[in-house]
Amino acid sequence: MLDVKDFSFFENQNSFDFKGFLIKTGSYWRWFVIGLVICLTIAHQVNIRKQKIYSLETTIAVKEENNPFFTSNTSLVFNWGGTSDQVQTLSTTLKSRSHNEIVVDKLQFYVDYLQQQKYFIQDVYGSTPFVIKVDKSKNQLVGVPVTIKFVSPNEYEISFTNKSNSVPVMNYLNYQNDVVLVQSGDFVKRFKVGQPVQLPFLNFTLEIKGIQNNYVGSEYMIRFNNFDEVVTRYKNLKIAIDEKAGAILKLSLDGTNKARIVDYLNETVATLIKRQLDNKNLFAENTIKFIDTTLKIMENDLKAANNELRDFSRNNNVADLKAGSTTFQGQLLEYDLQKDKIERKLNYYNSLSSYLRNSTDYSKLPAPSVAGIEDPNIVGNVANLIGLSVRRSEMTYSVKNGDMFNSIDNEITSVKKVLLENINAAKSSIQYETSQVNNKLSEAESKLRVLPEGEQELAKIIRKYDLSNSIYQTYLQKRNEALIVKAANLSDIQFIDPAKDIGGGLIGPRTEVNYVIAIFLGLLIPLLIVFLIFFINNAIQNTDDISSLTKIPLIGVIGLKHTDSNLAVFEKPKAALSESFRAIRSSLQFLYKKQKVEGSKTLMLTSSVSGEGKTFCSVNIATVFAMSEKKTVIVGFDLRKPKIFDDFNLKNDIGVVNYLIGQVGIDEIIHKTQIPYLDVIISGPVPPNPSELIMGETMREMIEELKKRYDYVILDTPPVGLVTDAVELSQYADVTLYITRQNFTKKEMINLLNNRVNRGELTNVSIVLNGFENKAKYGAGYGYGYGYGYGAYSNGYHEDEESKNIFVKWFKKLKKRFRKND
Repeated sequence: MLDVKDFSFFENQNSFDFKGFLIKTGSYWRWFVIGLVICLTIAHQVNIRKQKIYSLETTIAVKEENNPFFTSNTSLVFNWGGTSDQVQTLSTTLKSRSHNEIVVDKLQFYVDYLQQQKYFIQDVYGSTPFVIKVDKSKNQLVGVPVTIKFVSPNEYEISFTNKSNSVPVMNYLNYQNDVVLVQSGDFVKRFKVGQPVQLPFLNFTLEIKGIQNNYVGSEYMIRFNNFDEVVTRYKNLKIAIDEKAGAILKLSLDGTNKARIVDYLNETVATLIKRQLDNKNLFAENTIKFIDTTLKIMENDLKAANNELRDFSRNNNVADLKAGSTTFQGQLLEYDLQKDKIERKLNYYNSLSSYLRNSTDYSKLPAPSVAGIEDPNIVGNVANLIGLSVRRSEMTYSVKNGDMFNSIDNEITSVKKVLLENINAAKSSIQYETSQVNNKLSEAESKLRVLPEGEQELAKIIRKYDLSNSIYQTYLQKRNEALIVKAANLSDIQFIDPAKDIGGGLIGPRTEVNYVIAIFLGLLIPLLIVFLIFFINNAIQNTDDISSLTKIPLIGVIGLKHTDSNLAVFEKPKAALSESFRAIRSSLQFLYKKQKVEGSKTLMLTSSVSGEGKTFCSVNIATVFAMSEKKTVIVGFDLRKPKIFDDFNLKNDIGVVNYLIGQVGIDEIIHKTQIPYLDVIISGPVPPNPSELIMGETMREMIEELKKRYDYVILDTPPVGLVTDAVELSQYADVTLYITRQNFTKKEMINLLNNRVNRGELTNVSIVLNGFENKAKYGAGYGYGYGYGYGAYSNGYHEDEESKNIFVKWFKKLKKRFRKND
């Protein structure tokens, strides 16, 4: 436990009185209690008025899934890409406007379900007994809460207040905003449950969820929001990529309604899975479309060949003619198929090359394998080009940074350039194959030409039919394979941990933090106020302040008064306050003895300004002298602001002023008091020239006369910091007491006293600290107002032994100082 004396280092610093600051802080302990109560109350009110905020998350993995129907016997080859770029692409997609528009529209999250609570309006999505089926094709009131009150199990009331003659509406089919004219004021109308609400500004159907009957009398609110604003809000989805596993994504969303968060997180992942699978199937769909177009052409060719063969068969004996050409049919069909395959490759290369040079959307390219191309470079680059094209189209809705577009455009250009080089190389490599097949076909056809004309014609028709039928069957097989591959495709995105409300998830408000902050502020604010007061209030606080400012001895310390009048010693002679005045009396007697003052003794009391207790000290010092049976007189020389007459219930009509101007004699101005051995001379009427009166010879005569009659003459003078009267009177004083008051006398006034003593204007000066309260030890003190109105004091005898010890210590310290001077 630290004691004030432990900070002696700070006490020696001129810049900061740490001990005084601690004492001041301790005296204002009530401020700290009040500050804590106020701040904690504010924190509590803030906490109960804030809605709880939750954060839930879901975890997904991105993994390249191979199609289980890809085998060595599958004639189609697809390249789906990998996970290298997918994580960043998916992260961008989840924050894209297009993606969130799909999710918000599917969940109809542009409709809020609300309920008024005590301090706030709460989102009650998922816990209402009803659900709204929105008619997207018609207008809905936007931004205005609509109250729904159930008047019976099958009937409800719609109401809202409109302050103008129009309301904003929105069509959620085309997302167009509009304004509808309505009557201002309150709108109230009843509808049956399940009955379509068809108004110019509201179009929906309310349906009850499940079997419920406890909602009658309940009030809820629905609010339709601007679609774009809702989408923008959900674009703030938080996405974190696992540092240890780059293919793991954690999605989290904050909100006040956990059911809404769960539904949105799960739906956004489900939508992402579907979109990713659709993009993955785009390659297969393009291939199927290409095959379907080719099949239509081949079907026509096959029909034409079949019709030609039928017509030929009607006019000729096909069986006899066919026997001669049978030997060559199989060989010719094989060569024809080889030539067709080469031509399909060349056609694909030429079409692809033209498409790459003239188009900007590459998402509709068919798989190269549909033309029999199995070159991994071409297959892979076509797949990459399709993926980049799809990725760029998605970025259009979510990315505003032109650098990202430039980056992906550069990638597309690079892939195109490599793909064109691959095409040129592939076309060069198949020229030799084309020459070989053509040579074989020429040799086989030369053998066929030796046959009779009828057999040649039949062989030509059959050859044509067989080629068309073979190609048709090949494409039909590829189409079936493409359909199977598409149906068996798996998304590369997998749920690891779907969002679910399992309790917890609360992230705010941080009530405990608010209370900690409240405690901190409750202590800091009063501390700052005390700190400010300590530096602004440049008043004397304790005896150390006086000792540090002057070498003039401190003769005594006077505590707080607890009586209604200034006659504190007379009314309570055994109180600690009375002991402090007796201690001062002893010190004065020591001073008189030191100065070898014999006979009558004079004492002058002054101060810096009015209100420091000068008259109070004069009366009570005179009282303690009188109580020791010494004839004492108090002379009120504060001619400008007389006070002393009031303490003895006298009228201020005849006094010092009357004597000094020669109106009355000395006996006429002396008044007896209720205190034995104590007389008083009051000031009298306020003169126009008090300083001149004091400087006259009559003044000296009066003092000499009083010294003949009394043992002690107490001069109660005006403040030396305001007028010079006390300086003129100091020549008549054996000892001068300079009264200071705790927390009232300014420190610069001590410097003024030092200057007057150094110039010899005041001599034999000692200081008295009045109104002292040791707050660090005794806690809260008592008020010390102007005119010396002190706090109440208990009836009967009271004596503070600890205070008495303080005054005894000061008396001993003073005696040691005087002995040292001797």
